[in-house]
This record gives sequence, C-alpha cells and structure tokens, in this order.
Amino acid sequence: MSQELTKIKTPEFVSIQFQLAGVGSRAAAFLLDTLILSMASFLILFTLLLILHGVSDFWLLGESFFSGPVAIAIILLFLLNWGYFFLLEFFAGGKTIGKRLVGIRVIQENGHSITLLSSFIRNFLRIIDSLPASYFLGIIMIFFHPKHKRLGDLVAGTIVIHERRAKNLKKQSPLEKEIQRRGLRKDSITIDQWTIKSFGNKEWKLLQTYCNRFLQLKDDVKDRRTKQIADILLPKAGIDVASKTYEQLENELLVLYLNLREEWEFEL
Repeated sequence: MSQELTKIKTPEFVSIQFQLAGVGSRAAAFLLDTLILSMASFLILFTLLLILHGVSDFWLLGESFFSGPVAIAIILLFLLNWGYFFLLEFFAGGKTIGKRLVGIRVIQENGHSITLLSSFIRNFLRIIDSLPASYFLGIIMIFFHPKHKRLGDLVAGTIVIHERRAKNLKKQSPLEKEIQRRGLRKDSITIDQWTIKSFGNKEWKLLQTYCNRFLQLKDDVKDRRTKQIADILLPKAGIDVASKTYEQLENELLVLYLNLREEWEFEL
C-alpha cells in the first residue's frame, strides 16, 4: 500500500517526514467518535425523558419546572457535541477517542502540537465542512487536497497524520531502559494538562537535550546540570526543588520528560 508522506521543516531547521491520514482513516475515526457522541447524547435524552415522565403526574407543577430540565439537556448536548472534538484534540495531544483507536492525530503544520486556538478554529469550522450534509464538503476537500486538508485544517494551519510508534517499542533506547530501571512512569508525578501545555518549545528542547545526554555525563557535571535544569523547569510544573537530592531531581525531570514527549516528539 502506498503511503502519502509530507516533509516538514521545524523552526529548529529539522526536517521530519509524516505519513498523512487520508479520507479512509479520518472517516473511520469520525464514525467512531460519532458513535460515542450518539451514545452519550442518547443517555442525556433518556435521562431527560425519565425526569419528565417521573413528574408528569404532578399537574400542580408549572411549565417553568419542565423547561428547566429541557434547557439543561439542550446545553449539555451542545457542549458535548461541540466541546468533544475541541477539548480532546487540545488536551489529549491531537487525539479524540476515535483518532486514538485508528492511530491518527492532529498537529500543527510546523510539526508542533496543536494549540488551543488552532483546535478551536478547526472544530468551529466543522459547521461549514459538514455542508450540505454528512460532511460532504469536508470529504471532497480532504480527497482532493494534496495534504488531505478540510477547510478547518486550512484556516487553523493543521494536518492529520498517522502515528507510528509501535515499531520503536521492540528496541528501547538506553534512556528508556534507565527510566524503566528506576521504575518511573508518566503518572509518577501528577501534572495536569494545563501545566503540560504551558511548556514551550524552548523548554522542551532544553529538557530533551538534558535527557539525551543524561547517561553520558560525569557525575559532577550531571549534578550541576540537573540542579540548573531543575531550577528552571520544575517550579513551572509546580514541583518544589528545595531540600531534594540530586537523584530525586533527576527522577522528576525524567518524569517531566515522559509527559512532555507526548506533546512535542513525533517518532517515525
């Protein structure tokens, strides 16, 4: 099967190739997301019917009582069907549940993670992409555009790519082996998504460089570098660096690396 690739030159002048997601994979992800949204919407409507049926015999209750649950249900349906794509794509690294299952994600055209504004724009423009019915305009644009973009992608400056991490899981890097030896995981330290999103490219590159050279540094140099990097990055993650040993700081920087890698590093 032929793979459509696009080459991106990042602001750091690094060329990266991505495999573009076409109509088939994007449609499959959208159908899965639609199924999830339909089930959630059904539960909201079913709950509303139960509430209205349960009080229907109380004729003394006025119309204002019945309008309350209906208004809440309408608001919940709106927030669910619009906020689902917008919030998940931003907070879950460009992946809705459907995209995660299919193995695709949304990123910026420069290779970076999708921003809050880009996520808002591309999903707001679903209104136009869905015209005249069943996302006809969006499908046509994805099919004919050389980078498989719909209108929302064009305006927001985003592309949808395939993730290809699985092949790298068989062979761990020395750094990954060291992280595993220490028993560290992403959830070893609680870092919320807003905090993760607050780290920029410069901070990611600083941490990435430190981690990549971590095992090659001599102990005295490593201790100095660890303290310097920790003083810069850990307070931003809400982690106190005072009275901690070098090993504890190393572990916290490595856990921070695991969390930021999901946002900033795309393996091919």
